[in-house]
Amino acid sequence: MLTPAQQEEVEKHLQQKIVSLAPLSAANTVQIYRVETDRRNSFVAKVATGGMDLEAWMLSYLGEKSDLPVPEVYYSNTHIIIMQFVNAHHSLSAAGHRHAAETLAALHNVRGARYGLERDTMIGPLPLPNAPSENWVDFFAQQRLLHMAGKALAENRIDAEMMRKVEKLAGKLSGYIGAPLPPSLVHGDVWGGNIIAGNDRVAAFLDPAIYYADPEVELAYIRLLNTFDEGFFSRYNEINPIRAGFFEERAFLYSLYPLLAHTRMFGASYAHKARKILDRFV
Repeated sequence: MLTPAQQEEVEKHLQQKIVSLAPLSAANTVQIYRVETDRRNSFVAKVATGGMDLEAWMLSYLGEKSDLPVPEVYYSNTHIIIMQFVNAHHSLSAAGHRHAAETLAALHNVRGARYGLERDTMIGPLPLPNAPSENWVDFFAQQRLLHMAGKALAENRIDAEMMRKVEKLAGKLSGYIGAPLPPSLVHGDVWGGNIIAGNDRVAAFLDPAIYYADPEVELAYIRLLNTFDEGFFSRYNEINPIRAGFFEERAFLYSLYPLLAHTRMFGASYAHKARKILDRFV
């Protein structure tokens, strides 16, 4: 819930009085409310123990650099974001899946000078290093696979044998990945909970974990979590052709990073899936 001091701060920046707060969702460390003001305007307030200024920065970055539909941010500090309220439909239609492909394909055509980002970010509650690199294989090996696996080992989520397999795979990645695509802006956390469905379209993408990457890493994430249907991949391929070997091999390699992240957040079932991928390649 907003504290009286937070409510006063928000009202000062909006120059409107808050008349009601309706819960939209809640977790252990994050609460989301629909805010109604005395001017009959609706906003969303997201309150957390920290990281809200970073999330606001990422949403604003996407809004400035791309046409990806994201909520406009009106105010933020470390503990709160006030952003645009976006009306939601119950589910995404087939046309909505194709629209998602079109918007993400356009996002992936936003190029950067190097892989990574000018600042570190987060995926969910997990800090994510983004030191820029001209070498995609090195970036993915060091700042995704080895970083996540090392943290998982330190947190006793994986064992030393699994860590050794990740290290071995990291040394062999170039042979599997080949020549990567240029640094492309990715949302970084495209799953169903971070999408607001509109009428035959995606109304908004939420809670990003942005960086510049080979965009196949985003497609692998979407495939792993079944975010969109096959119509998504068909439409995406019409705009940005998906290279041969992605579905057969690279999608599994790139899935290892989110599986390690999910292992840290949720535990053994994801570690088992990650281990199966390692056994395939190592």
